[in-house]
Amino acid sequence: MNSVKGASSIQIIAAVLLLSIGAAAPATVSAQTIRQYVLEPGSDGLQLNVREVDQPVPAEGEVLVRVRAVSLNHRDLYVLARPGSRGRVPISDGAGEVIAVGQGVSRFDVGDRVAGTFFADWTGGQRTAEAMATARGGGVDGMLAEMVLSHENGLVEIPDYLTFEEAATLPCAAVTAWRALFTDGGLEAGDTVLLEGTGGVSIFGLQLAVAAGARPVITSSSDSKLERARSLGAVGTVNYRTYPEWQTEVLALTDGAGVDHVLEVVGQETLNRALEALALDGHVAIIGGLSGRAGELPLESLPNGSSVTNIFVGSRDDFESMNAFLAEHQLRPVIDRVFAFEDAPAAYAYMESGAHLGKIVIALED
Repeated sequence: MNSVKGASSIQIIAAVLLLSIGAAAPATVSAQTIRQYVLEPGSDGLQLNVREVDQPVPAEGEVLVRVRAVSLNHRDLYVLARPGSRGRVPISDGAGEVIAVGQGVSRFDVGDRVAGTFFADWTGGQRTAEAMATARGGGVDGMLAEMVLSHENGLVEIPDYLTFEEAATLPCAAVTAWRALFTDGGLEAGDTVLLEGTGGVSIFGLQLAVAAGARPVITSSSDSKLERARSLGAVGTVNYRTYPEWQTEVLALTDGAGVDHVLEVVGQETLNRALEALALDGHVAIIGGLSGRAGELPLESLPNGSSVTNIFVGSRDDFESMNAFLAEHQLRPVIDRVFAFEDAPAAYAYMESGAHLGKIVIALED
C-alpha cells in the first residue's frame, strides 16, 4: 500500500545533490543570499539541485518567512516525476518565523510563528480553478528553501505549543484529514472511521477521530505499525497481508454494520473493498492514489444514502479551524524521522521506501 509508481531514482538525486553543493558545503551563506532546492532535469527525470539565490524582499502585502522545517508528502514524489515541475522549488509544507513584512500587511508581525497554507491563494469558500493552480511545490514554488515569500493571505499562525517541526507537518496531510472527516464528512462522536495504511493522512485521521470521540479502525501490512496505531487510540486493526479480504475483518469489527467514514488514500487496489466495508449513509473521502487512481466509481457498490467526496486538501479556513481543534485537544503530530536540509534526498528516499509511520520532516538550522 506504500508503493509509489513513477518516482525518479533517489540515488541519482543524491549524486546530483553532491555535485551541486559539494562535499564540504557551508552550513550557511551570506546575509544577501539564501539556499533553495530546485527541481531541474537530470539523467533520469527531474532531480533536486541546491541553488544560491538573492534573499527575497517582500513587496506590498507579502511576508518573508525564515523556514525552520518542512515535511514531505507522497505528492512530493509525484511532483518529482512530472516534467512540468521543472524549475519549481518543491514541497508544499513548511513552518517558520516572520522576519520581514511588506507595506500594507496587517495579519502578521515580525517574530510571528507561521505555516504556509497548501494553496497559496485559497482562503475559503468554494474552490476555483485559479485557487487550485496555486498549490505550493506544484503550481507555484514550495517551501524547501531557507526563506520564502508569501502573500499574507497564504499563511496561518501556528499553535503556541507546537514546535516548528510539528507545525510543518500540518498543511497537506493534516488539513486533508480534517477536511475529509469534519468539513465534508460531518464526523460525530461515536462514528466509526476506516483508515488505510499508516502514512501522514491516515495517522492524522486517527488522531483527529480519537480526539472527537470517534472509533477508528486502521489497516497496515506491518504488525508493529498496527501496534503503534493501537497505542494512538485505534479500536481495531487489520493486517491486510494476513487478511487479503480485509473488508470482512473490518465488517466484523463493526458487528456487520460497516464504518461511517473511509479515508480512501490507496486507490484502485482498495476502493471496492472500502465500499464493501461502508455503512448505510456512510461517507467516502477519495484522497489519494498510491496504487493508481481508480478508473471508475462502482456505483452499484455504494450503500444506500452514502456519499463520496473527492478531496484535494483544504482552504485556509479549514487550516485555522483545525488548528483551534488541535490546540483544544493538545494534539501533537506523529513524526517518524527528522533529516537535515543537506540530507533532503535521503528524506525523499525514506519516503519512497514506505518504512515510515506518520510524517517525515526536514529541519533547517537556526
